[in-house]
Amino acid sequence: MDPELLWSPAERPRRGRPPAYDRATITAEAVALADTEGLAAVTMRAVAARIGAGTMSLYSYVPNKETLLELMIDQVSGEHRLPPEPSGDWRADLRSIAREQRAIMRRHPWLPAALPARQTLGPNTLAAVEHTLAVLAPSGLDARARLETFSLLTGFVASHVTYELAQERAVEAAGGTCGELLEAQDRHLRSVAAADRYPHLAQALTAAGHDPAPQAVFDRLLERMINGLTAAP
Repeated sequence: MDPELLWSPAERPRRGRPPAYDRATITAEAVALADTEGLAAVTMRAVAARIGAGTMSLYSYVPNKETLLELMIDQVSGEHRLPPEPSGDWRADLRSIAREQRAIMRRHPWLPAALPARQTLGPNTLAAVEHTLAVLAPSGLDARARLETFSLLTGFVASHVTYELAQERAVEAAGGTCGELLEAQDRHLRSVAAADRYPHLAQALTAAGHDPAPQAVFDRLLERMINGLTAAP
């Protein structure tokens, strides 16, 4: 769909009776369906049923599922809590942006998988991009690098959340706890490393331990990524 039509401030006027529905309502129902049943459950028929409309009537508001997905992504992007101005500490602000992204993606587990299919940026996403570019202004990165950093950061968060959710599903399927799974993984790696075939792995496993809590792991990896943004080539 033409981005100018998709993201126009108001939907195109219609002749005759006022429309029974609007894109915001339709999008909210699609998001709720994806949150509870997954992205594959979001079909035009299923969303139409949730709002009590006929499937064909839905197409007069949203022409196809691809457009609906664009609307869904931008709607949840509006959950970013963006301060009026950057603090001036670009590293701290970038951490806050990443943590906001992680929180949104965990509330909407379908989002990481949906992002690669996005073809255009809606107003909520553009607000997040603009804020990130302003945050990065003191970093010394040029304008293009700052824009690429937003993509890099979003990709990192999406990848990490995908891993977190997969680990949690594995724990649920096994009927155990996350701690038990981590302990089992650690025991396996230590037994393998003890055979002297993987000396570097053995060294890493015997080094001072780190907090294995999901938030702590995310923060450590995020810090490494941020520190590498302005590293000399």
